[in-house]
Amino acid sequence: MSDFKLNAVNQSSPKPNGVNLNAVNRNVIGILGGTFDPVHLGHVALAEAALAQLPLAEVLWMPSGSPGHRASPVASAHDRLAMLRLATEGHPRYRIDAAELESSEPTYTVHTLTRLRAQLGKAQPLVLLLGADSFLSLPTWLRWRELFDLAHIVVVARPGTVLEGTLPAPLAAEWSRRLHDSTSALRATPAGAIIVQPITPHDVSASAIRAALARGAAGAAAVRGLLPPAVLAYIERNRLYQPHTDAT
Repeated sequence: MSDFKLNAVNQSSPKPNGVNLNAVNRNVIGILGGTFDPVHLGHVALAEAALAQLPLAEVLWMPSGSPGHRASPVASAHDRLAMLRLATEGHPRYRIDAAELESSEPTYTVHTLTRLRAQLGKAQPLVLLLGADSFLSLPTWLRWRELFDLAHIVVVARPGTVLEGTLPAPLAAEWSRRLHDSTSALRATPAGAIIVQPITPHDVSASAIRAALARGAAGAAAVRGLLPPAVLAYIERNRLYQPHTDAT
């Protein structure tokens, strides 16, 4: 991944939401990462619920370039960023950091958070928003224990995912040490807490959306209620995820 230069990115790129991270430096910043291939209403609902239910000043959307823990995205970095801008446009508490998209190297969460921490300082509370399925896989991530030194983790329920009694032993040890009942822990310290937040999950799959779009017009009609209208229009206009595209 390329060096993280948040101010440089924000100054040289369009500012769809107009919030200066440094202006809210003492408030809690939520981080929502992913390939967003494509960004869908499940992502948007999660971000909105996080802002409503957690003490967050804003949600920082972080589209990944070539993620180290999963297959490479189908859509280009340019198209994924364009769709994300359309999905978040006009929301005063959304920000997009596109630094990951500028690198061809695999992106890992520990590197992302390390660079954010260097930019924003040791005292800035950071909250990594993770689905329960991703949280369960945490011990397979690069230098995963260091994540707790860099951010809090809020675990969001996913359909069919059970946490209690299913945690891998190394993760269960961190769970017992770090679990907090109150979201006030997110303000009290810069990092280190685990919070389980009862945000209503939306069972929307980007891979299922891509597969549907690969079927052509009928598939596009089927996903109409799963994507922001502007995002679907962009996909149709640019013929993304068409039958010739690998939709795995």
